[in-house]
Amino acid sequence: MKTIEVRGAGLQTTVQDLGRPGFGRVGVSPSGAADPLSLRLGNRLVGNRQDAAGLEMTLLGGEYLFPEGGVAAITGSDFGVEIEGEAIELGASFEIPPGKTLRVGPTRSGARCYLCVEGGIEVPAFLKSASTQILSGLGGFEGRPLHQGDLLRVGPNGAGYRKRTIQKQFMERLARRDVLRVTTGPQQDWFSAATRRTFYSNTYRVGEQANRMGLRLEGASILGPANGAMITEGASLGAIQVPPGGQPIILFVEQQTTGGYPKMANVISADVHRVGQLRPRDEIRFERVSFEVARALLIAQEELLQSAEIILQ
Repeated sequence: MKTIEVRGAGLQTTVQDLGRPGFGRVGVSPSGAADPLSLRLGNRLVGNRQDAAGLEMTLLGGEYLFPEGGVAAITGSDFGVEIEGEAIELGASFEIPPGKTLRVGPTRSGARCYLCVEGGIEVPAFLKSASTQILSGLGGFEGRPLHQGDLLRVGPNGAGYRKRTIQKQFMERLARRDVLRVTTGPQQDWFSAATRRTFYSNTYRVGEQANRMGLRLEGASILGPANGAMITEGASLGAIQVPPGGQPIILFVEQQTTGGYPKMANVISADVHRVGQLRPRDEIRFERVSFEVARALLIAQEELLQSAEIILQ
């Protein structure tokens, strides 16, 4: 059995797969990869199922020793990866010789990168998922971010090394994160027409309080209804809540499953990966689309992800 020894865990490295949807009714958020497209592509590069567990690194990577070697890929944002001083290509599969250490530096672009290894990371499943939920300490590797000295198990090998690379054009499409497309929220009509224009015409900055639970934004205040109170109701991934202070919050993969703030809009499913790559001080704006367009964009994205054209072999 192959293993990975954590020599340095970076800022926040966790085991993530595609999450555990469907448990919101019992108060458990989906969790999973903040940038699910990058995880899925990384797994394709190494011959895994797209929902296999990998390592999600945030802002700062880490160092990982492969005693028995292995086949791996790095996807997501550029973190300056190398093995023994030799640079590793982003978005391509590569071999790690036995006894060598993979070093992942600080980000040069977005918020997160993913390390996928042939066979996937093996950890006990919680509610049918390997994903770490940091807030509750559930799933993943002991329910927490990785620490120096942790030893990770790698699943059974597949067909072995085969050079695969993501098409450059698709990598460039993934890199965009300045615009988030949204559908209207259930309480949009609680806000005046002037307030809605303010929301859609202004640029917002991601605040320092941005994590897997949610991203607080800074910018033009959104004036809510006079009393601002509402009965607590279910909250979805990507919902944009407006608290009394008027600064929007994007609920993310470890969000609370209910909330009592009005929701102006909701990030479409096809753009969730963009939210996962936002760093503090990044600037974004919102673009409203219809539910029909949101559905069409998701279908088109899925068709592209499943196509053979995006992976060069």
